[in-house]
Amino acid sequence: MKGLSTKSVIFVSGTGYGIGKTVVSAILAEALEADYWKPIEAAHVNGADSDWVRSNLSNNRSVVHPEVYKLKQDPSPYYAAKKDAVKISLEKIFAAYCLLPSSNKTLIVEGTGGLIVPLNETEFVSDLVRVLNARVILVSNDSPDSINHSLLTSKITRQKNLRVLGWVFNNGMLSYEDDIARWSGFPKLGSVPRFDPVNKQAIKEIASAIKQNLLQVLPPQHAES
Repeated sequence: MKGLSTKSVIFVSGTGYGIGKTVVSAILAEALEADYWKPIEAAHVNGADSDWVRSNLSNNRSVVHPEVYKLKQDPSPYYAAKKDAVKISLEKIFAAYCLLPSSNKTLIVEGTGGLIVPLNETEFVSDLVRVLNARVILVSNDSPDSINHSLLTSKITRQKNLRVLGWVFNNGMLSYEDDIARWSGFPKLGSVPRFDPVNKQAIKEIASAIKQNLLQVLPPQHAES
């Protein structure tokens, strides 16, 4: 890799699998009219997250970019790649990133799992964050384990010197969110209520609700996207 990204990138990660990163990524893309990219799609069987995001955005500015890896055998990208007889390469992801159409829009990058999910024998999701020179929005939920998992995640971001913008809480009951934000030192940017179905209108409404909080923490190049 020749160097780190200089584009406006927000990386969506969180406390683990199944916590709503795709829903939150769609909300962020809608709120900022940003592009969306999930370079690594694991457990790709019944449709990619990219397809879901594309079908649930209302604005006509966001572009959903194709994946670099579409892995089928396992939700963990490292093990899925081994089963598919491929090796995930950060160099390949960065090269694909450099080929994305240039624009002044923010790019929302959705990660897989949490920050210490392995991508290959030596590199983790946190390394991809650094390669993309991204700021991070963390996703958590209101499960009994959310305090422990959230605070461990926030500790890792400091150990790795990652730039965290704040939290978006998914399926929140408003029980733990303010305390997690206080203990972690990262602000709460929004709370996604339980809604059914999760559809285009719901994404648009939540995006509108949290947009101002996002603009308050984003540097100018993001806020002007």
